[in-house]
Amino acid sequence: MVRWIILLLIFGLIELYAFQAFKTVNKDKGFIISYLVISVAIVGIIFYGFTQFDRSVGQNRMSLFTLGLMLVIYVPKMLIGLVLFGEDLFRVFCAISRYFVDYDSNTPALPERRKFISQIALGLAAIPFASLIYGIFEGKYNYKVITTKLYFPDLPTAFDGLKITQISDVHSGSFDNPEKIEYAIDLINQQETDLILFTGDIVNTHATEMHPWIDTFKKIKPHKFGKFAVLGNHDYGEYVSWPSQQEKDKNFSDIKKLYGDIDFKLLLNEHTSITKDGEALHIVGVENWGKNFKQAGDLGKAVSGLDRDAFKILMSHDPSHWEYEVKTHPSNVHLTLSGHTHGLQFGIEIPGFFKWSPVQYVYKQWAGLYEHENRKIYVNRGFGFHAYPGRVGIWPEISVFELKKGEKPA
Repeated sequence: MVRWIILLLIFGLIELYAFQAFKTVNKDKGFIISYLVISVAIVGIIFYGFTQFDRSVGQNRMSLFTLGLMLVIYVPKMLIGLVLFGEDLFRVFCAISRYFVDYDSNTPALPERRKFISQIALGLAAIPFASLIYGIFEGKYNYKVITTKLYFPDLPTAFDGLKITQISDVHSGSFDNPEKIEYAIDLINQQETDLILFTGDIVNTHATEMHPWIDTFKKIKPHKFGKFAVLGNHDYGEYVSWPSQQEKDKNFSDIKKLYGDIDFKLLLNEHTSITKDGEALHIVGVENWGKNFKQAGDLGKAVSGLDRDAFKILMSHDPSHWEYEVKTHPSNVHLTLSGHTHGLQFGIEIPGFFKWSPVQYVYKQWAGLYEHENRKIYVNRGFGFHAYPGRVGIWPEISVFELKKGEKPA
């Protein structure tokens, strides 16, 4: 109860600051009344949306819309609040200074708000407002093919030049545009790689979410060395309430079957080998293992029977698995492919120069390539979207890797 009271106070303060900013910039009575009516209506829509959330259903169109609307409205208003709070600190400092240095009973104790500060606040708030709107209508389907060359001195010679496509975090229950998904599948096929790996989260929760998209994903062309997949945390149906354990188990069974329905071989704490010219490369797949999520992955079991020096590519949905186990595991996994973070679907990236997202304060490896003592992990930014129905700065990704034998050029 206390938590809810604190939350309401925070949102109330944000609304108060936003109202003051708009009122300072435009004192017209009609404008102020219109602002208040619209604000109350939006709060009502958001409140109604949250009250309609059903734990037995999980994320749906209503919850996506509600969270999207809340972010579009309150992220900009929070920025306004921060700017005006900073101004308030200055106003209080000025009031104290006046009292002790230049006291005048005819001068108001607290200086008035300055119009240009409110204008700055509103101008700054327009940036995330426009970005979040763009993210909802365009950004979530702004697919990027990111190509990376990976160098390994001990890569079997036969696989020098092997090309791999990775997709991750499809979250099919969030899709709302068949044409855009068809476009993304075409992009995957255009890469003409030798192997495709899918690192989990085919749905948000329910197997039925993928049913309208099975035929679309079956259009992913056969690859020379196969199509393999692992489970993600959402594939276990853990985030909703179920009428019975039997129904939960059936849903899980149906989700595992989905991967086969789209022609991917699901690896469950096991490995498979691909061979060329008498040499082998091993694809290892573990169930989900996350520091703060389900830990069903068993790396020891998955690599059982493989020599330490055998070249291994591990599919593990959650990159925290690499941080807490894989990178120091005695089995010597050369390359790990993960997803899960989505880059929070929000951030700033200037390829090769700068990369930031709030998710980096939770995950050390959250997007792109990381290395530790010649062991590498690549974290895919995700194919789909979840919770916030959009993407800003962190675009949906199709990863393409070319494996090269030798040291990386200086």
